Amino acid sequence: MQGQLRRIFGGLVGIFLLYLCIHYWSNVSGLIIKAITAAKPLVLGAMIAYIINILMTYYEKKLLSKVSFLKKHKLERPIAVVLSFATILIILTLVLYLILPTVYRCIITLANKVPGILETLKVDEWLGEVFPNALDFNIQEKILSEFQNIAGQLTNFMGTAVNWISSIASAIVTLFMGLIFSMYLLFGKEKLSGQMIYLGNTYFKEAWMKKFLYISKTLNKSFHNFIVGQVTEAFILGALCAGGMLILRFPYALMIGTFLGATALIPIAGAYIGAGVGALMILSESPTKALGFLIFVIILQQIEDNVIYPKVVGSSIGLPGIWVFTSIVIGGSVFGVLGMFLGVPLAAAIYQMIKDDSKNRNKKAERA
Repeated sequence: MQGQLRRIFGGLVGIFLLYLCIHYWSNVSGLIIKAITAAKPLVLGAMIAYIINILMTYYEKKLLSKVSFLKKHKLERPIAVVLSFATILIILTLVLYLILPTVYRCIITLANKVPGILETLKVDEWLGEVFPNALDFNIQEKILSEFQNIAGQLTNFMGTAVNWISSIASAIVTLFMGLIFSMYLLFGKEKLSGQMIYLGNTYFKEAWMKKFLYISKTLNKSFHNFIVGQVTEAFILGALCAGGMLILRFPYALMIGTFLGATALIPIAGAYIGAGVGALMILSESPTKALGFLIFVIILQQIEDNVIYPKVVGSSIGLPGIWVFTSIVIGGSVFGVLGMFLGVPLAAAIYQMIKDDSKNRNKKAERA
């Protein structure tokens, strides 16, 4: 009787809270937005810690666990954390060092060549023959004037400089706080995990905790395998691109290969973004080579989509190719680039849980 009264009371409280949320939705939504904004450093820190943990675990198990001195003085974790952050920082520095200076030089070169290209192609004469009555202005002068307008706007940026500085400062503070929070998570992950399980066993039923732990392990396995597979696939694609460009004697082979590999971390669409930027850079040297590079990348992308990605990423997460593509499309349309990243591992986890549940149900049906 007492348990039934508790359930009735809990239901009434839930209905009352739901009524308050609906009636005062503007206030509730404002509080939710404020809570999400305040939790940004924590969410960012958790994401950083999850990625760093993959490297940290590798260093601890494969390298540092074999050194008895470190194990004796409990230095495995601090050194593994330092090595993991240093690895990420070195990779990012090398990528930016290879890409940014070359991109800047290519933009300057291409901008300087625009007037000559327009003059060589005789754009005004060609458009005048095709559309004799449609244009009453000089297209070359129009394009050049637009370039001048853009340059003028770029020089008059003082009005928005304060907002930019404020946004950058806010991002730096958020990143710094996220890094600190990630350190706490990495150094105390075993203790924190034990505390969460203890609280769960204390306040929830055993069956609920089993389901929660099963879902958590499945999600962790899917995300871990996806990140490892995606990084491996991006490295392979970047290496193949750089190697092919060197063989075919395209310019900026190492830089474009690095950039293509970096953008390939974005599922499906990333390689095309890298290819577009690479073609624009080669265009500053030779339009013919830029066209040849696009043909080369299209062929390479077909190999990547049909051979490399399904083998490396699809097999690592256990998700068929059709569901990989579907999850990327749906995730990207709903949440943008972040949805592309999260869609595949989430779909893989759901796919695995449905697969396990169907097996269990079939086994029970056979026994019955």
